[in-house]
Amino acid sequence: MKKIITMEQALDHIEDGMTIMIGGFLACGSPEKIIDALIKKGVKDLTIIGNDTGFVDRGIGKLVVSGQTKKVIVSHIGTNKETGRLMNEGKLEVVLVPQGTLAEQIRSGGAGLGGVLTPIGIGTPVAEGKDHLIIDGKTFLLEKALKADVALIFGSKVDEKGNIYYHESTRNFNPLMATAAEVVIVEAEELVKVGELDPHLIMTPSLFVNYIVKA
Repeated sequence: MKKIITMEQALDHIEDGMTIMIGGFLACGSPEKIIDALIKKGVKDLTIIGNDTGFVDRGIGKLVVSGQTKKVIVSHIGTNKETGRLMNEGKLEVVLVPQGTLAEQIRSGGAGLGGVLTPIGIGTPVAEGKDHLIIDGKTFLLEKALKADVALIFGSKVDEKGNIYYHESTRNFNPLMATAAEVVIVEAEELVKVGELDPHLIMTPSLFVNYIVKA
């Protein structure tokens, strides 16, 4: 299967109402070109799973500001005042999840697990409405696995098969998300021939990647 596609072809896989994972940490390692293209296309009613909502002009935040997002599942929103405003006005559903728990929920989705047991959040609003289990006398919350229709990730160097290297902190949530979606699209900052990547530096194997878009 030819994995290298145009931006227009990539957007054909994203429809209104989908659940989308978007990599990045404060927009570092986010697929900015794909996000810009989504805004231009006007796809709407998205549920977005990410570490945060970036800034008003960077990362996931641009999809919040554009009004194309109905719900976000993130670990914090403090760097994007528009997310907070829309949440307070009841125009955007915001689900706040402890960062480590969010990472484990995504990892569980990619591993085919039902969820993760964690003591984080016991006795706080995080625990409301969730199953509690007692194991060896200690109480845990069951945090269900997270999966998405599409994962949009960013790779610093990507070969033509879809093997990915992430430079330093751009790695963040990208490798986890690449395992937890039905369709995975990577925005390649640099596209290289097969064999040019040091195998020891490949952080996401090509088998997880469906399509590649050149940034």
